[in-house]
Amino acid sequence: MKCRGDPCGRPVNYDKLVVNYNNLVMEDDALVTNEDIMHWLQRTADVLRENRTYLTELDAAIGDADHGINMDRGFSAIRDKFPTMEAMDISARLKTVGSTLVSTVGGAAGPLYGTAYLRAAGVAAGKQELTSADVVAMLEAFLGGIVARGKAQPGEKTMVDALTPALNAAKQALDEGASLAQITDRAATAAEEGAKDTIPLLATKGRASYLGERSIGHQDPGATSSSLILRCLAETCAGN
Repeated sequence: MKCRGDPCGRPVNYDKLVVNYNNLVMEDDALVTNEDIMHWLQRTADVLRENRTYLTELDAAIGDADHGINMDRGFSAIRDKFPTMEAMDISARLKTVGSTLVSTVGGAAGPLYGTAYLRAAGVAAGKQELTSADVVAMLEAFLGGIVARGKAQPGEKTMVDALTPALNAAKQALDEGASLAQITDRAATAAEEGAKDTIPLLATKGRASYLGERSIGHQDPGATSSSLILRCLAETCAGN
């Protein structure tokens, strides 16, 4: 990641920190660039391919056994568009991701993730770089898109159970003046914990809800893919 001042991973110089919480604006030593967004998307495509079988196995227990296959298909289609995305700004790249997922990913995941990326693109509109506050706002829009499309709430054994604690952790870290790398790492960690916390939950949304109590004892595949996407973002923001 390209950083302003100290390289990524070093503590932020809080004397230079400028915060306006009313307008959700923060400038720190690190900014997410257009190049970083591409790296995030490339890393996400790689990780979802690596975890294709794992996600499908999770889905086999409570769904249609295709979540890993579908997510890999969607991000493979996005990978094919990388050459044409090189000339795009951040918002256009995220819009391309969203529209591609809607058109290529089967089941509920396509419309849900597609809407999430489209909403995130709105936060980045007109911006060449994203501050820490922009990234948190993007995560909020990402979650908001999924909630709006799926009408899910926390506790229903869905991707919302990973993304909600992730957003809360990111907001708290931002309020505490954490660095961009710290904010995204805490968000990813909370998402991973949220995904694991779906294991004892009763599914009340989607295909898994048809199983009733038999859905208890299984980790939600959508929450798991959400945690993988956020971990890829955290790795990008850490310069990895």
